[in-house]
Amino acid sequence: MEAKFLQDLKNMTLLYAEDEIGIRKNIADSLRYYTKEIFEASDGEEAFKIYKEKQPDIILTDIHMPNLDGISLVQKIRKEDTKIPIIMLTAHTDKDYLLEAVELKMEKYIVKPIDLDELFEALEKCIKVFALNKKVKLGVDEDYFYDYDKRELKYKDEVVKLNKKELVFLELLISNQNRIVTYIELEKNVWENSVMTDSALRSLVRNLRKKLPTDIVFNLSGVGYRLM
Repeated sequence: MEAKFLQDLKNMTLLYAEDEIGIRKNIADSLRYYTKEIFEASDGEEAFKIYKEKQPDIILTDIHMPNLDGISLVQKIRKEDTKIPIIMLTAHTDKDYLLEAVELKMEKYIVKPIDLDELFEALEKCIKVFALNKKVKLGVDEDYFYDYDKRELKYKDEVVKLNKKELVFLELLISNQNRIVTYIELEKNVWENSVMTDSALRSLVRNLRKKLPTDIVFNLSGVGYRLM
């Protein structure tokens, strides 16, 4: 396994839903060494509660479970999150279930008994999907996107250099795209322990706008800023 994959996996949290305790403990113990944290669930209902509470990065689930089966679990999760990477564990006899699962956008189907090499290949694919999901396209020009993982603004794969304040300012606006980020929030998060003057803020925004696509930083006078 590549070093970068192992490093990325070490920062991931996984939810593993499996009702057969022996299988679950064996796989969970194997993965625990490589991941940040493993959340275990013995059925679909427990898995969904853990998903809501812990917001894991990747989900690994069996199909056949009591209370709520794997297909129904993924259907509920997909109503809330269409992008979270999911691996489905199946039996040879589950073809009908898999037909039902086609529209649920699984990253991989693994037939039991679980082969660890195949599982790690699936997890590597999940991490690539996770990284892509953290790249946010900006407004009117799709050639610009912000990569949360690397904390980089890119234009056609070229890095756009930002200073620290510009970076934090832009992240704050991206994270709150549906509302105005107030001057108070900007002073607290961008200037931290320093005083934010009007001239310093205007200078930051002016310089940032030069590096962004068609003016997408909107100012509501007396309130704050947001992305268009």
